Amino acid sequence: MMRFEVMLAGAAMAVVAATPAAAQIKAGDVLVRARAIIVAPNESSGAVTPSFPGSSVGVDNSFAPEVDFTWMATDHIGAELILATTKHNVTGRSTLAGVGKLASTWVLPPTLTVQYHFAPQSHVRPYVGAGANYTIFYSSKASSELVGAIGATDVHLNDSFGYALQTGIDVDISKKVFVNLDVKYISIRTTARLNTGAAVNTVRVRLNPIVAGIGLGIRL
Repeated sequence: MMRFEVMLAGAAMAVVAATPAAAQIKAGDVLVRARAIIVAPNESSGAVTPSFPGSSVGVDNSFAPEVDFTWMATDHIGAELILATTKHNVTGRSTLAGVGKLASTWVLPPTLTVQYHFAPQSHVRPYVGAGANYTIFYSSKASSELVGAIGATDVHLNDSFGYALQTGIDVDISKKVFVNLDVKYISIRTTARLNTGAAVNTVRVRLNPIVAGIGLGIRL
């Protein structure tokens, strides 16, 4: 994660050094961005109960493309809708560490934020945002390692509603095209249910990922 942040900072400095005259944004503009993102969960979990007391689970990072759309309600205030989906692996920890990978799931977390753009008339435009997130978990399935350890298992994760915080910067490279750097914190929590025959185990997980991205945008 630290290496990715250093790359973002280096890219920002390089772009700022080569920027042309400002491409102003104003009320009514639509900004469309395409980013490459890393989703890095800051996960914590309870035990997988009742069968595995003393256990916990971990969730790995994921890379993916992302598309977002911002509508500028005023020169300074915009609303952004963020769309991306990522796949994550869930691994056993503590008393489940020997099993290794437990499951995988796809995550679709559409997020809507309201942004404040500090310098809409500048060619370097920082912003902050806050909003809401609804996370959908789909195509969840048990790993072969888990099936080998406890038998055929169905996996289901509850959807999540939470908040999102955001900061970022747009840097012009032409009158309509700009580079974007963006970092978000998204509150996501879920309960995973493992159905193995007549046995049912559950585990509560807080994902709370940092989503960092770099990409290109265009002002319509």
